[in-house]
Amino acid sequence: MGSIRDAGRQDWAAHLAAVAMHADRAAFASLFAFFAPRIKAFMRRTGESDAQAEELAQEAMLTVWRKAALFDPATTGAAAWIFTIARNLRIDAQRRARRDGAGATPAATEEFEIDDAPLPDIQLAAAQSSAQVRSALAQLSPEQIRVVEMSFFEEKPHTEIAEALSIPIGTVKSRLRLAMKRLRSLLGEET
Repeated sequence: MGSIRDAGRQDWAAHLAAVAMHADRAAFASLFAFFAPRIKAFMRRTGESDAQAEELAQEAMLTVWRKAALFDPATTGAAAWIFTIARNLRIDAQRRARRDGAGATPAATEEFEIDDAPLPDIQLAAAQSSAQVRSALAQLSPEQIRVVEMSFFEEKPHTEIAEALSIPIGTVKSRLRLAMKRLRSLLGEET
């Protein structure tokens, strides 16, 4: 997705690069303004309280500021990288809460705790799958790409997409349906 751009989209990878190389506060402010509310909404959807969601969003964006130099646009998109940071922080916070809530865990018990982190082969498969999806998306028409982005990545309702693109809602639904059919076909061919 990082190579698929239109005039209405920010180049988040470039913003991350500016933060990494120059500690660019304006680029970070743009990243923060866009991603912090989305991370907070994501946290709320996963069951976090409003206060905890806010705290995790703040912590995620602080981590983005500190670790921007670790972002590699060749491996993943900026949004996926940022949301992975947020997800990992949520998992860490839940583990801390469980550990703090149950009191100190004896060292012998900690040895036998289950690690919820994905296994390396699962992580590799996920990365390969992500690359396949990006490749398949690149083969859609620009109109279909925009509708898919707005629907799935920006989480906009069909009526809002229709208004933003000045097209009938039936056209939005048709483009999504055709894009999903094409993606299933492309992804089926690659597996």
